[in-house]
Amino acid sequence: MVDRVANAAVTTVPALLGAWAVVLAWNHSLHWQDVLIFFVMLLITGFGITVGFHRLFTHRSFTTGPITRGVLAAFGSAGVEGPVIEWVAYHRRHHTFSDQEGDPHSPHAGHDDGWMGALKGLFHAHVGWVVFADEDPEEQRYARDLLADPVVRFIDKTFFVWVLAGLAIPFGLGVALSGTVTGGLEGLLWGGAVRILVMHHLTFCINSLCHFFGKQEYDTGDESRNLAWLAPFTFGEAWHNNHHAFPTSARHGLGRYQFDPSMLVIWTMEKLGLAKDVVRVPPEKQAAKAAKPASRAGTAPA
Repeated sequence: MVDRVANAAVTTVPALLGAWAVVLAWNHSLHWQDVLIFFVMLLITGFGITVGFHRLFTHRSFTTGPITRGVLAAFGSAGVEGPVIEWVAYHRRHHTFSDQEGDPHSPHAGHDDGWMGALKGLFHAHVGWVVFADEDPEEQRYARDLLADPVVRFIDKTFFVWVLAGLAIPFGLGVALSGTVTGGLEGLLWGGAVRILVMHHLTFCINSLCHFFGKQEYDTGDESRNLAWLAPFTFGEAWHNNHHAFPTSARHGLGRYQFDPSMLVIWTMEKLGLAKDVVRVPPEKQAAKAAKPASRAGTAPA
């Protein structure tokens, strides 16, 4: 019950503050420093989620040292999507039961056919499972390796410290850039609440839209799909069918024109010596798993 209340608060409060931010912007109260702080915080926490929580900790797409692991875990935690070990456990469970009973956020499993069933499924996959579900992440089963990692376990146990840091930084930047406490509060609004709202729904879109709309380039046995227009906004995560075909691949945008900002970060880390053992899928392995043309539908079945 406590988790459910906390999840509801984290989902609804940024939405309410986001609405207030829109009103302020409409009344010409949006300043350049607010936009800058928003994007700085979105990039920090966004890559913390996609590069850290997802590609490093969940799928072990590359290896890195303890300091870098700690930094990525802290950045992802500041995204307020839950402690790192819980996040990883849920996501590994999703891959284990993708679009079947047991998948914590499938828009298909357990939902009726037809438009009403589709809408209910999309709502559940997008945000309903966060607000209304109260399922055990089963960390001992799905994230035992991270429970044994002292760096990750420390960041996990101090989750609220990193959440508060993710709010203190935009406030501090707002004060520094504007010279006023009011500027700090505006920085907190845009770099805190609005940034959390946007990042949450970008992540939620992977769970919902990317299991319902788009193309299937690979036969994966589930409804995961590539949604090209969403990929740049989700740091490359919307190449979701690619990801389900090759979960350990550090690169999700496998095609020549499939832009994958998270892979650019990993590539840069590799060049700097911060990332090693980067998993890459050979072209022949990609070709062997490519879907037949008839299965590359643009939308999921009802």
